[in-house]
Amino acid sequence: MKKVLFVLAIAAFAACNNAAETATEAAEATVDSAAAAVEATVDSAKASIDSTAAAVVDSAKAAVDSLKK
Repeated sequence: MKKVLFVLAIAAFAACNNAAETATEAAEATVDSAAAAVEATVDSAKASIDSTAAAVVDSAKAAVDSLKK
């Protein structure tokens, strides 16, 4: 009887340990996903700012060119 209880205790420990690792992996995946989303948003904003700045420079150059003529 002691051997059966010992085997059940080991099985219960293994099951609980696996559940903890699964929860940790899920939390890490959530953090990684959030970080990727933030990085994508920052990259998108940077591209938008860069294109807007380039458009302003082009408009200024066009205005200067039109004044020269």
